Amino acid sequence: MPLSLDTRNVGDATIVRCGGRVVAGGETDSLRDHVAGVLQEHRDIVLHLGDVTFIDSSGLGTLVRLLSSTRRVHGDLKLCNVPANIREVLRMTNLSTLFAIHDSEEDAVLAFYQRSAARELPTAAGPTVLCVDQSADVLAYLRELLRSAGYNLLTSGNLRDALILLRATRPSLLILGPSMGASPGTEQAFRKACAHLPIVELGAEFSTSDAGQAASELLERIRVCLREQGSVSRV
Repeated sequence: MPLSLDTRNVGDATIVRCGGRVVAGGETDSLRDHVAGVLQEHRDIVLHLGDVTFIDSSGLGTLVRLLSSTRRVHGDLKLCNVPANIREVLRMTNLSTLFAIHDSEEDAVLAFYQRSAARELPTAAGPTVLCVDQSADVLAYLRELLRSAGYNLLTSGNLRDALILLRATRPSLLILGPSMGASPGTEQAFRKACAHLPIVELGAEFSTSDAGQAASELLERIRVCLREQGSVSRV
């Protein structure tokens, strides 16, 4: 079974979900190449191994090399959802002491943010804003717009990952795009987590509105919401 790799960003961390076999040859080559591409933009990586059925010695060596590669650029690599048979291999080879192993994606992402907080990394002076929208184009636009206005920006394309970021970072304000569907449990947990946050809701027309006018209105709504703490505003 060929190795499958599915990647998504959760804030400043990148989750790479692996499926199949991590074995010598094309599989380990593709994993190394994939992570090398991720490291061009992101330094902190979570390898989700929940769907990995088998790993050989070359696969273990690849994991060690990937850990070294992330740390070389001052990042880190964590493992999550590791199957029992692979956990046992890591224990038998003493590699379990080398890797940070977490039970879930959320635990791994939280660990990255807790590490950053402990190091007191410098950030922009403005409040932290979490933007959640299904459109990658809208998120890219908001990221640059709000960062240039002095805000610390986090983005997510779905409520599940946004919930992780809410718990990990405690943002000052939430920008929520239209039609953000999720499972009932996730949606309920998300609404509860952001119950006391000021929220700016983007209308469906936001992505097709005049960019300059939309930007001005959004920035003003953000200022008003932060000033009035706890309000909900729609753009």
